[in-house]
Amino acid sequence: MCDVGVMKTCKPGRKRVEWREFMRNYILKRLLLMPITLIGITFLVFFLTRMVPGGPVERMLQEQAIGALSGDKVAGQTNARLGNDDMERLEELFNLQEPMWKAYLQWLGVLPQSVEIAKAEFNADGVATITVVSASGHSAALAVTREGDVPQYLAPEWMQEEGWQVVLESPEARARRLAKRQGVTKESEIAALAKTPACRRWRAVASRRAFQGVLQGNLGLSYKYNEPVVRMMMDRLPVSLYFGLLGAFITYVVSVPLGVLKALWHRSMFDSLSSILIFMGYAVPGFALGAVLLVYLGARLEWFPLYGLVSPGFEWMSFKDQIKDLVMHTILPLSCYVVSTFAVTTMMMKNNLMEHLAADYVRTAVSKGVSFRRAVWRHAFRNSFIPIVSTFGNVICAVVGGSILIERVFDIQGFGMLSFQALLDKDYSLIMGTLLLTSVLIILGNLLSDLLVALVDPRVRFD
Repeated sequence: MCDVGVMKTCKPGRKRVEWREFMRNYILKRLLLMPITLIGITFLVFFLTRMVPGGPVERMLQEQAIGALSGDKVAGQTNARLGNDDMERLEELFNLQEPMWKAYLQWLGVLPQSVEIAKAEFNADGVATITVVSASGHSAALAVTREGDVPQYLAPEWMQEEGWQVVLESPEARARRLAKRQGVTKESEIAALAKTPACRRWRAVASRRAFQGVLQGNLGLSYKYNEPVVRMMMDRLPVSLYFGLLGAFITYVVSVPLGVLKALWHRSMFDSLSSILIFMGYAVPGFALGAVLLVYLGARLEWFPLYGLVSPGFEWMSFKDQIKDLVMHTILPLSCYVVSTFAVTTMMMKNNLMEHLAADYVRTAVSKGVSFRRAVWRHAFRNSFIPIVSTFGNVICAVVGGSILIERVFDIQGFGMLSFQALLDKDYSLIMGTLLLTSVLIILGNLLSDLLVALVDPRVRFD
């Protein structure tokens, strides 16, 4: 940087180059801090979700019990009771059997996890026959024996190439796993479980381990729907982005000029009437306004559709009809999206501008011959716009998360509704996936907000 003594000799091009260097260094520092922030957020939520009682396995058992009590014949015939082997498979499918710290590192993709598992108990002859089938189509029947705690077997070369390994589970280890599932903590009860038919035999377990986590672009499967989490989020995210970006655009395009006009025409008839309408909209919650609009404009007058983002058979419509159908489905929910942020942004712009119009530097500029219009747009407006820009990160959060209640009222399958349903179902993988994506976009939104503030506010320097 140029010091005070040589500031006059510095060329404008050099200043721009130094400013770009500082901006680049600032952005790199913020991006380097982002993984640390994400690790802290995701670990905290991962820890809380695993500590809360009633996981997906317990939820399945509860749903079966409710179905049996309600007299559901289908549930009674097909899911009368999940056995220990079934619950073990569910735990292994969703990686619930590992310690919490290890499961988190496997979710990140730092440690390998078991992606394919095959088991067999030892018979009276001391042999366990495991049938191993790989994703590439290979299959093998392993005859496993044991010498103490060490398995003995002859494996083909493809198993070694794919990373298969065989371990032994003792009756005590199986009993501790069953005790953890049943909430048993006393050593005497665990020892009694080791002698039950479910645990009394040694077992050979063949598994293929691989890195399959966030770093590899894999967020796992949904417990509830048994679908990839990434695909479920990508199916829902465009809906929330559509309403969020469109709502943010309309809010800023209309609210900022409206706030300027209200500040310039303070206490006029226009200011009073617009304030009444703005505060009426702010006082009504978005979901309540949506219910009213659905009843009167949708059900009674039949001006707008009642649910969804598009009508059935949308793909068979002409392009013109598709645009019309999408617009008709968008008007009501979009109105509910922007009603609260519209009022806040407008009044914030008005109050900030009025405060700066009454400041000494604006009066001084006018007294020195600067036109009032130039003083407003070159001085007061720029300083008044700084608080609006600083809230841009919150807009990103609204864009991603959407409004759960509004999506529920209009039956719109958006990203916010997906996150809410994941919490209700205690779908660990889906919770972590939606949280990760939301956190990344919020951090990037805050970074963009800081950069915009630095561009608008001349007092902010990256150095």
